[in-house]
Amino acid sequence: MTIKQLSVFLENKSGRLNEVLDILGKADIRIIAATVADTSEYGILRLITSDTARAYQVLKEHCVSAQQNDVIALTCDSMAGVFAAQLSAFAQEGLSIEYMYCFSIRDKAFLILRTSGSARIDEVAHKYGLHIITEKELQQL
Repeated sequence: MTIKQLSVFLENKSGRLNEVLDILGKADIRIIAATVADTSEYGILRLITSDTARAYQVLKEHCVSAQQNDVIALTCDSMAGVFAAQLSAFAQEGLSIEYMYCFSIRDKAFLILRTSGSARIDEVAHKYGLHIITEKELQQL
């Protein structure tokens, strides 16, 4: 079970992140989780939003380079050791984690990750008792 994430490509220049966030804000898009990865030339803003399809459409209307990707959202206790235990299931199944970011609400953590084996996610989750949450559940937080 995957959810949709936006990947927004940003030039590394002052104010560009603010411009993108302002566009989404004016469209009443709520950001649930976000991370920025950068290189010397550009950055990638990864977002989970309240309405990914609409956010994508609005960004395209403003000529912002963006794409939608499938990722997985897991929920667990927010202790680092629990994160390790959750992620070890993927290693034991030979699946690599391409990237991960997370956020916490009190003692509950939400891990957003992209793995090399998204076709096997449900199988791995069931086998190891991982709690995958849906896009709707994330939007209701």
